[in-house]
Amino acid sequence: MMIRVKRTYDLPARGDGWRVLVERLWPRGMKKEALAADAWLKEVAPSTELRKWFNHRVDRWEEFQHRYRDELKKNPDAWRPILDAGRRGAVTLLYSAHDTVHNGALVLRDYLMERNAKPRSPRPAAPRRSTSDTAGGGRRATHERT
Repeated sequence: MMIRVKRTYDLPARGDGWRVLVERLWPRGMKKEALAADAWLKEVAPSTELRKWFNHRVDRWEEFQHRYRDELKKNPDAWRPILDAGRRGAVTLLYSAHDTVHNGALVLRDYLMERNAKPRSPRPAAPRRSTSDTAGGGRRATHERT
């Protein structure tokens, strides 16, 4: 699975694949054509309250990650389309923060990569028919009447 992270102000590239803006607010000074986003998924971004609390303060980074992951756990319908698209091809998460090391898109990417790495739970096996070995010839008795 390929999920990249890129600033909205960086030029689009051929290898970007599905480009999705993962911010609640439209990037300042960006025209729709310049952004070249295929989708804008506001609901997958950190909540307004969390974004304001974090305020790009590096000293709050660890706590921000925990809180944002909690929000993501509660809202799988918001991030599932990104995960599904990433399983089909390249996806680029677009963000507008100046800090390229401490931003929500990085947390989202890591969260999605972890979800992809988790093994899918297997389907439950069909119930087995009761059989037992007979004492004489090792043949199975099927408990059916003829």
